[in-house]
Formats: sequence, structure tokens, C-alpha cells
Amino acid sequence: MSLPQNPVILIPARMASERLPGKPLANLHGQPMIVQVWNRAMEADVGPVFVAAAEPEIVEAVEQAGGRAVLTDPAHPSGSDRIFEALKKIDPDSQFDAIINLQGDLPTLDPALVQTVLQPLANAAVDIATLVCEITEEAERDNPNVVKPAMSFDGDNMIGRAVYFSRSRIPSGAGPHYHHIGIYAYRRAALERFMSLSPGVLEKLEKLEQLRALEAGMRIDAARVDTVPLGVDTPADLERAKELLDIKRVC
Repeated sequence: MSLPQNPVILIPARMASERLPGKPLANLHGQPMIVQVWNRAMEADVGPVFVAAAEPEIVEAVEQAGGRAVLTDPAHPSGSDRIFEALKKIDPDSQFDAIINLQGDLPTLDPALVQTVLQPLANAAVDIATLVCEITEEAERDNPNVVKPAMSFDGDNMIGRAVYFSRSRIPSGAGPHYHHIGIYAYRRAALERFMSLSPGVLEKLEKLEQLRALEAGMRIDAARVDTVPLGVDTPADLERAKELLDIKRVC
């Protein structure tokens, strides 16, 4: 089986953030954070990169840095809705066969993770691919802000099937437990089908969008990686991102 041949990376971004207002334009070493994320996506070198922006100022920031951005409806309820609108605008003829949904708050992301998220799609039975990392910090196991997938790994295989996602500890007991990393790669047809579905019962209970796909019988596989990228949600996270980028620049 072979990987998709023509993927595209879409990065949803919006200015509204309760804990860090204006987050996409937060300054990180002289560049807006969304531009830093765009840089990481370009470094992955898996396909063209577009920012799906909710506001014109995000588009302007990306284009000033030499990137490409698409203005989308600011009222979209999720990043998936935002990238889907952008996809239809940039690719009305359905040339892209896989879509990577990369969060816009991962400025220190290892570009290799963007490459890795495509790997489960080498199996033609897989609709959606994502990433997981084994939990080593005990506090994460019961932290509702850390989404845990119930994974079915065959021995030492680095790719396994996701059976369920929860904010609770799953499976019960000692584990292993996994930290879900919210980067997705969709087959084109899978994204179109997903966006045609209404929110499911379990999705509403857990407040996890990926459960909509599982409830509809779609298959999600995940690749195991050894690092959880820093998501910038607070001013403290922003300072930590600056430190990590400093370390990269020194190295």
C-alpha cells in the first residue's frame, strides 16, 4: 500500500482565545506565532501549506511573511469546519488527496511529526490518521485536559487503531495510557464524509470531535511518537515557547 501522493497542510487560526487573546499574532522572536507554525509546516516538506484564517489580520501577517492564507467565516464552530471551507476555496477540483489539519498554536513543533502523521494512511482501510505519545507523568492520566485514546497496538508496531477517545483514564488500571496529539491527516473522501455528519451522542458527552467519526464507523489509526509538542494556550506557554525556540536557534 502507498501513501497519499498529493497532500496539503491546512492550519486553522482565529484571534478569539479566552486565555491568550490575539494568539495567532503573539510575537515570537520577531514573527507572529502563526508564521512560526507556518515555518514548521514548510520545513516538514510534505506539500503546500495554507493558513485558514478567521480574520483579515491573520491573512495579512501570513502573506507578509511570504505564506499563503485563505479568509474563512469567523463563525465556524471548529477548526475542521474552517479547514474544510479553505480546502473548497483552494482546491475546487479535488486535486489534493490528503489533508493535514495542523493546529495553529504549535510554534515549536518538530516538523517530523507532520511527516509521521501521514504514515497510517499507507493502510487503505484507514480514514483518518493522528498521533499519540505514551504518558509518563502520572498527573496526565486523570487530567481532563489531556485526551486519552484507547489504542490497539499489535506488539511493537508503531501504528495502531484508535478504539475510543476520552478525557478520563482509559483503559482503567496501570495502562499504558496515551496522550492524544491533535494533529490529523484525512483522506479527501474521509474529510468530506466527516463534515457531512451531524455531531454524535458521544461527541457531545465527551466534547471530542473525533468521536463523531468513530460513531459513524470511520477508522482512525495513530502513529506512536516520543514527544508531545507544546501547545500555546496561556502567557506562560508563550514564554516557554520563546525559550524552546531560543534553544533551537543555539543548536
